[in-house]
Amino acid sequence: MNKNTLKQKLNAGKTAIGPFVGLPSPGMVETMGWMGFDFVVIDCEHGPMDYETAEHMIRAAELSGTTPILRIGLNEQQHIQRYLEAGAAGVMIPLINNADDAKKVVDAVKYPPIGKRGAFAGRSANFGLQAMAEYIKEANEETFISFQIETPEGIENQDEIIATEHADAIFLGPGDLSVNFGIPGDTMNPKVLDTIDSLVTSIHDAGKHAGTLGVTIEQTLYWHERGVRWIVNSAPKFLQAGTADYLSAVKGPLGL
Repeated sequence: MNKNTLKQKLNAGKTAIGPFVGLPSPGMVETMGWMGFDFVVIDCEHGPMDYETAEHMIRAAELSGTTPILRIGLNEQQHIQRYLEAGAAGVMIPLINNADDAKKVVDAVKYPPIGKRGAFAGRSANFGLQAMAEYIKEANEETFISFQIETPEGIENQDEIIATEHADAIFLGPGDLSVNFGIPGDTMNPKVLDTIDSLVTSIHDAGKHAGTLGVTIEQTLYWHERGVRWIVNSAPKFLQAGTADYLSAVKGPLGL
């Protein structure tokens, strides 16, 4: 199994940045890797990717030297482990609202004796060419687990979620928090910022990594200054911003 360079970097106290990729495009993933991002989050919660497309996107990440993390919307073992067997280096699972939700993720991702994942020699085990005992040991060590806290219930139960053994990180979703607070899209509202700040402190106190969204330069630097070291941005937002800048600059001179 490949070494998880995202996990290594965060555990060394360094900052890691990378984009959500919600378009079914291995080429987009590969481009993000060659651009120098530490990881990509292949978004199978909101994106239209099926298992086979996700596997090709994972290959593209590996080819370009970036760590493939899968955001998976359905917190069920038989669903999660298929993405892991395709080669995902870790998972981000949304809507974790209590300790039971969190434990289900660990059970799905980790092999016994830690979890309950079923043994199978898939792509992540070199299709059976790696010895099963060696693979299971490495998978339990290398696979990255992140929970998302993004609802009032998750905030209320934050202590039990954050304390979950074998979780690496907690990702705090400002978009969903803003919706749940009745201020949709206002991700830099003081209520959202204060909530995330408080959660970051609790996450760090528990010895885990805190993550959140940094779509703009300002957001990224804001959260980095507050100790967040796992910062996720957006490939489509980069595409939109670059396109907008280009069109704004050329439409006048071209008479468009």
